[in-house]
Amino acid sequence: MNRFEPNFPAGEEAEIRYGDGDFDVIRRGNFVRCSVTGKIIPLEELRYWNVDLQEAYVTADVAFTRYQDIRGEKP
Repeated sequence: MNRFEPNFPAGEEAEIRYGDGDFDVIRRGNFVRCSVTGKIIPLEELRYWNVDLQEAYVTADVAFTRYQDIRGEKP
């Protein structure tokens, strides 16, 4: 099994505290889930999150869409 297979990763979901520019692992694990799509994000690929909402996002597009939803700016 590799990380490109649909069921990756086998293991525990991490609990994360998101900060400005970095994050702290509160409970060890090897992935988090996107707050919008529910997709698995391996920690080494985690790039997008919202500090105020403490949410992770799988891509920049998903993060921007969430930002628009919060501000009431649906396209």
